[in-house]
Amino acid sequence: QVQFVESGGGLVQPGGSLRLSCVVSGSGFSMYAMGWYRQAPGKQRELVAVINSGGSTNYADSVKGRFTISRDNAKNTVYLQMNSLKPEDTAVYYCKATTFASWGQGTQVTVSS
Repeated sequence: QVQFVESGGGLVQPGGSLRLSCVVSGSGFSMYAMGWYRQAPGKQRELVAVINSGGSTNYADSVKGRFTISRDNAKNTVYLQMNSLKPEDTAVYYCKATTFASWGQGTQVTVSS
């Protein structure tokens, strides 16, 4: 059974940076397209960034130029480097293979002075 375990969240000031990690258990990681999603209080979960098995990436307009998604297939891990953080980036961040239905616990990111 594939599971997703996110880490790296925390409290950061506006303009700061964080790097999120997501370790994926089970086999087949290198074949999955992986996405980072977020859900802010009172809002629907949204897709922030996606990376396919070949390393091609796409980003939501709201994070383009500030966030970078990457993957290390040897470590079954996908990362989200977040720079120039804004208060509106505050949310619980989740990772998931785009074709899977199950979610991990997520990691809280709070951007506040």
